[in-house]
Formats: sequence, structure tokens, C-alpha cells
Amino acid sequence: MTPATRGVALSVLASTLFGVMYYYTSLLAPLDGEQIFGWRMLLTVPLMTAFLLAGGDWQLVRATAARLRAEPRLWLVLPLSSALLGVQLWLFLWAPPNGRALDVSLGYFMLPLTMVLTGRLVYGERLTLLQRLAVLSAGAGVLHELWRVGSFSWTAAIVALGYPLYFVLRRRYRTDHLGGLWFDMLFMLPLAAWFALGVAPGLAVYAQQPALWGLVPVLGLISATALVSYILSSRLLPLGLFGLLGYVEPVLLVGVALLLGERIAPGQWWTYGPVWLAVGLLVLEGLLKLRRQTP
Repeated sequence: MTPATRGVALSVLASTLFGVMYYYTSLLAPLDGEQIFGWRMLLTVPLMTAFLLAGGDWQLVRATAARLRAEPRLWLVLPLSSALLGVQLWLFLWAPPNGRALDVSLGYFMLPLTMVLTGRLVYGERLTLLQRLAVLSAGAGVLHELWRVGSFSWTAAIVALGYPLYFVLRRRYRTDHLGGLWFDMLFMLPLAAWFALGVAPGLAVYAQQPALWGLVPVLGLISATALVSYILSSRLLPLGLFGLLGYVEPVLLVGVALLLGERIAPGQWWTYGPVWLAVGLLVLEGLLKLRRQTP
């Protein structure tokens, strides 16, 4: 198996596992979104630490720790970065049990568009014709939603706007690597422990639902495996192909939302349709770029 084939397989596996985790939250009742988030972080961080140690990437953690000692401003930057990521990880687990899975999936569909706009506004990157058309199409979908209900889903907005802020902050302070990600997750642990163990009913719920003793550890395994697969895939694939495969995940998230009983209302098709068209235009651009790069 070639590195590219392994990379594709790992990327699809990661997207599939993220979709599985999206659905898996519905099996963890009566745990709420905060408790599920807490257990996910408490179980994922040790497994991620083992991955970094085994893969030789622990040096990035040591380098970030050294920067914390030398650059006091990072004691403000890293908690802020952690908070931005933590909100996203919490929302991903909170949405399915609370009937907002479809809204969050729309945010993930819009994310590539807001990343394109961020590149233009923050870094002065030029937009191609297909990118401009994609932005206009997605903008039409957003305007329709504003006209239809007078507002845009806050859950979709958090995903579409929060992640670009997170990525810009990480790039600005040079923490956009595995060491920075590890510290982002480390700073979440106190709150995660409080959510998992300190908030009522705490461990008492496990006496009422003994099956949770087996289900919760599986959540951590799914989360860690998806994260490791995603990281390994990013190392094996060209950036363009890796980016295109990232569109698999929001498609699966929509499928999970529909499986959980959510439905796209007739009036919402004029919101979702233009956004999906915008994503299709970006996929087309990526495919054309890959074709030009293929010898």
C-alpha cells in the first residue's frame, strides 16, 4: 500500500469515526453534553500523550513548555486558544442529544468558506474565480436564513467563525503544531474533570446506568483513534487532497443528524442548497488543482 493510499484510508477512517462519535453521544443518556465532553477530554489526553511519545513528537511539547518559561504572554495565549477549541469540542458533543446536529453540520459545511475569507481578509490571499463564486453562493444561503427566521443559527455561527479565530491565533503565536494542540487539551482538563466528576449527579449516574462504565471508555477510544488517524493522514497526503477529503466529515454529520430524527424543513432548502453548492465549487477547484499538479 502506497503512502497516498494509506493517507486516504486514514482520512476516511478519521471522518467516519468523527461521524460515529457524533451519533455515539445519543447512546450515553442520561449524560449531558458537558459530562460527555468532560469524559472525552479526560480519556483522550492520555492516549494522545502516548501517541506523541511513541511517534517522536514529544519534542514539540518540550519546546512549547520552554517557550512558556521564556515568553510569559503565552500564559494568556494558550488558555485563550484552549478555550476556543474547547467550545468547539463541547458543541460537537452537545448538539446531537439536543436536536442541533443539523445546525452544527451546516457550520462545518460553511467552515471552508469562512477559512477562505479569513485568508483574504487577514493574510491578503487572492481569491480565485471559483472561490469568489463559492463565497457569493454561501452568502446567498446565509441571507436567505436571515430573511426566513430573522437570525442565523448560533451553533452554526460558532463553528464557522470560531475555528478561523482559533487557527489565526495559533499561527500568529506559532503554536500551530502538535505541541500546541497538546497544551490546548491540557488546559481543558480541570474544566473537563469538573464536568465529568464534579457536576451533579457525578458518578452516581453510573449506579443507575451500569452500561455507561463500558460505553464511556469506548468514547475515549473513538476520539483518540479519530484524532491520531487525522494527524497521520495529514502527514501522508498532499495538502490539496487532504483538504478535499475533509469534506467527507460534514456529509457524514448531516447523515447522522437525519438518522437521529432531525429534518430539513422545506423553507431551509434555500439555505442549505446554496451552501452545499459553494462547497461543491471548492471541491471542483481542488480537483482541478490536483489534476494540474499530476504529472
